[in-house]
Amino acid sequence: MQTIRKRNGLHAFPWRKESEYDVLSVGHSSTSISAALGLAITVAKEGSNRKVVSVIGDGAITAGMAFEAMNHAGDVHSDMLIVLNDNEMSISKNVGALNNHLAQLLSGNFYTSIREGGKKILAGSPPIKEWVRRAEEHLKGMVVPSTLFEELGFNYIGPVDGHDVEDLVKSLKNMRNLKGPQLLHVMTKKGKGYEPAEKDPIGYHAVPKFNPAENTLPKAIASGPTFSKVFGDWLCDMAAEDDKLLAITPAMREGSGMVRFSEEFPDRYFDVAIAEQHAVTLGTGMAIGGYNPVIAIYSTFLQRSYDQLIHDVAIMELPVMFAIDRSGLVGADGQTHQGAFDLSFMRCIPNMVIMAPSDENECRQMLYTGHKHSGPSAVRYPRGTGCGAKVQKQMTALPIGKGVIRRQGEGIAILSFGTMLSAALEVAERLNSSVADMRFVKPLDEALIDQLVANHDVLVTVEENAIAGGAGTGILEYLMKSYQIKPVLQIGLPDKFVHQGTQEELHEELEIDAKGIEAQIQRYLNQ
Repeated sequence: MQTIRKRNGLHAFPWRKESEYDVLSVGHSSTSISAALGLAITVAKEGSNRKVVSVIGDGAITAGMAFEAMNHAGDVHSDMLIVLNDNEMSISKNVGALNNHLAQLLSGNFYTSIREGGKKILAGSPPIKEWVRRAEEHLKGMVVPSTLFEELGFNYIGPVDGHDVEDLVKSLKNMRNLKGPQLLHVMTKKGKGYEPAEKDPIGYHAVPKFNPAENTLPKAIASGPTFSKVFGDWLCDMAAEDDKLLAITPAMREGSGMVRFSEEFPDRYFDVAIAEQHAVTLGTGMAIGGYNPVIAIYSTFLQRSYDQLIHDVAIMELPVMFAIDRSGLVGADGQTHQGAFDLSFMRCIPNMVIMAPSDENECRQMLYTGHKHSGPSAVRYPRGTGCGAKVQKQMTALPIGKGVIRRQGEGIAILSFGTMLSAALEVAERLNSSVADMRFVKPLDEALIDQLVANHDVLVTVEENAIAGGAGTGILEYLMKSYQIKPVLQIGLPDKFVHQGTQEELHEELEIDAKGIEAQIQRYLNQ
């Protein structure tokens, strides 16, 4: 366990190659019911007696995908069990003895046999059969929140106390041989058994290494504000100036730096739960209504709302701004959470303005630029602290599609996108290269590219995104379109899913730190 979330260690999430008991490799929520239904269908086809169980949390079940799967499961009527772990009281009130007793009763052989036997007896008497069905639903509806799941075709059991293991096991045993889709609603308390976690379930959701005896988490020592904080501060400052600013997050209030905003502007803060598709189209409606929505979302989660980004925002050229956190390598969460693809999948979308700040102040100014833009825009920034740049209180819109020369040199021109700039400048000092802070991934500063091509022998593009389809590819596309032939070295993330490790370890391994960038340039020149 001491290797979890570390390079070459245990994954933070289920991983098929790691254990035969990890049926599904997964890092994003809300997928277990769909996968379980697929397994249940195959089990039925092979005629085996294997049991299929999906476990899902009350947060994850808020996603549309979970309801799509339940709707299908109720129609297919395959034998499967969903265990709903509800630890936030999001569906029902606290569990009592009556609910526990009822759950065992409803899942037991006595109730089931009467229920199924009654159906057979009344099969030829539709009016009486319908009356009994309604009476059963009415009886259960008085004491359990079953209506929604029953309407989706599930036999609902619960709620049961998830910390009463003996009773929980009894309910599971009773349900083992029930036919059709079943749902067991289990109530738990997050952090149960460890008082500090019970008192602060959000703070203890994902913890660093700590000493349980001290009953507190270690304080992070930061060299400066994180990009998430820069965004959160800008959001509050901008909201004070623009009463039509509305902010949306898919359940990432703390991670995206929105706590302060949610407290100071509660009527303009919208947490839609784990529902990324809805988050984007909610912003669409707000923009159509004349407001200025800002959607704060992690790079890896934006992937889940790609269709909405294209159809509901970009096609209509609506002024929705995306503040894309955790772009690039995030480290310990590994393959499922690296923000490796956002530049690639956004760059091909018409009408998008895509910005990549090189430091904290540029991030603030780009957020302002995107907010003032009349169409869809995105500002992508990494996890963690910046380079220590002073953040100016004054907000100034940047000219769209214009980069700046940060260092003038000879021979080699490094075109840097985002926070790779500091490493690029370090390399440039040793190689006497020019460095351009491109700022905009779309539209590209074509005049600046022309200037660099005319005055240099080699171009080097640097980005913390997949090379395939990324910002560097955009440079190549422009050169081909404008009939300019120039050697170009693209430096970025390779064509593979990047495993877990600290950001520093991964930068070094993939040669996208200063030392690695210089080594790649030297190898290219020496070919």
